Amino acid sequence: MSLDMYSEIILDHFKNPHNFGKIEKYDGRALDYNPACGDEITIFIKVKDGKVSDVKFEGRGCAISQASASMLTDAIKGMKVSDVSKLDEKFVTDLLGVEISPMRLKCALLSLGVAKQAVIKAK
Repeated sequence: MSLDMYSEIILDHFKNPHNFGKIEKYDGRALDYNPACGDEITIFIKVKDGKVSDVKFEGRGCAISQASASMLTDAIKGMKVSDVSKLDEKFVTDLLGVEISPMRLKCALLSLGVAKQAVIKAK
């Protein structure tokens, strides 16, 4: 895919985020923010049989942070909780599909750190 296509995908996830909202009866919830740019993410996780059965997020911030949360929540739905804990930076940057500058990397990785905290709380 071209860089433009990936940029369109990121913008689409930003404008129309998947899994946006709250889970009222969650098993794990975590939140964090990036003070450098004001991005905020809260992730709610429901677990069944050791797998993420449902996941939602709330947040605000730049297109990269919000698209990353949208794409990550899509990706971890149905994943084993133990596998979510092992996800790394490359997983997120591969989801985004574009090269992320060092300054924007914190924006892209914010949701990953929050998701890992939420699955720890869900155990």
